[in-house]
Amino acid sequence: MHAEAIWNDVCAIREKSPLIHNITNYVVMNNTANALLAIGASPVMAHAPNEMDDMVALTGAVGGALVINIGTLSDAWIGSMETAMRAAASRNIPIVLDPVGAGATPYRTNTCARLLNVASPTVIRGNASEIMALLDAGVRTKGVDSAASSDTAMDSATRLAQAHTCVVSVSGEVDIITDGKQTVHVANGHAMMTRVTGLGCTASALTGACCAVNENRLQAAAHAMAIFGICGEMAAEKADGPGSLQMHLYDALYTLSEAEIQRRLK
Repeated sequence: MHAEAIWNDVCAIREKSPLIHNITNYVVMNNTANALLAIGASPVMAHAPNEMDDMVALTGAVGGALVINIGTLSDAWIGSMETAMRAAASRNIPIVLDPVGAGATPYRTNTCARLLNVASPTVIRGNASEIMALLDAGVRTKGVDSAASSDTAMDSATRLAQAHTCVVSVSGEVDIITDGKQTVHVANGHAMMTRVTGLGCTASALTGACCAVNENRLQAAAHAMAIFGICGEMAAEKADGPGSLQMHLYDALYTLSEAEIQRRLK
């Protein structure tokens, strides 16, 4: 992975402003929308069943991506997620699935299995416990937080990627991104990022933005994690705590330069 290629994705997002259709949770709607705007993308938060086909069609028409996040589940939303994933798959629109809290309850784990049966995502992005739970329903998460480190999910990530012919992105102290054959490790980020709710969800939204401008899905997923980790480092250097970290994170996404990527990429 090269800094120049990451910078090319950032420039493409800023130039094209791809539409990123998010069916996401109440906790993070504002956060992820602002992060997407800061990097240069165009977010829309839409989950009403009556507009799913039309919204996905619009997303495809302007070269965007669909991000599905199961953070605050309800039966109605699951129906919208299924409709959106089916429509996106038929139009070859990139799909990012964030299985928030998979393994915490049977409802969440079963919902993920149901969605994976509808269409294979382009990228599945989650923490180690969530990724492991998608292959083994006996794995438990701690609420929506991981009970395992990313390296313990390496085998599960590889098998999941192979099973669904997709990229799997596992966040952790060192992020693991694999397509089942090749694997990229990203070591950027800051410990304070774990103290702000929804930053994993934001990483999934940024993954959608990168997938919208880069057809190499392994690269796109890895670039998104590198961008987010680097911006997290930049924000942490200016922040006094988690509250100001979030503010500075938006600024870092907005001001990110090729020089910063070259200097910090791990």
